[in-house]
Amino acid sequence: MARVGIVDTSFARFNMGRSAREEIRQLAGGITILQRTVPGVKDLPVACKKLIEEEECEMVMALGMPGPKPIDKQCAHEASLGLIAAQLLTNTHILEVFVHEDEAKSDKELGWLADQRAREHARNLITLLLKPDLLRKRAGTGQREGFPDAGPVK
Repeated sequence: MARVGIVDTSFARFNMGRSAREEIRQLAGGITILQRTVPGVKDLPVACKKLIEEEECEMVMALGMPGPKPIDKQCAHEASLGLIAAQLLTNTHILEVFVHEDEAKSDKELGWLADQRAREHARNLITLLLKPDLLRKRAGTGQREGFPDAGPVK
């Protein structure tokens, strides 16, 4: 039985961890999900690394919602670097799932986007974990999580 981790933040304005959990359970019932919540995006890397090293998770999702201010963008970048380092140190995929507050025009759209992106990345996790060859077929097709796919360049 596969073990995966989900790490979300209390800073986020939408419970993306719940959306990811629901999607994984609906599509791949045999997967054990371990979830942790941390205060903010810069806390995600160590929580993900701990799930991999101490809880033997085969893959982890890192869910965060950086705010719209320049300091929030800087913190998101620093968190991304930490997530990359954790992946390299553990040789394990950590899917970064960030929704920046300024990606949406309203709170309603922000909630929709956070839900969609978390669910679509949960599907990516399942595919990467259980059917990685399917991803090869999607290479160069302009897939996007949340908003509509961009499509390939002609």
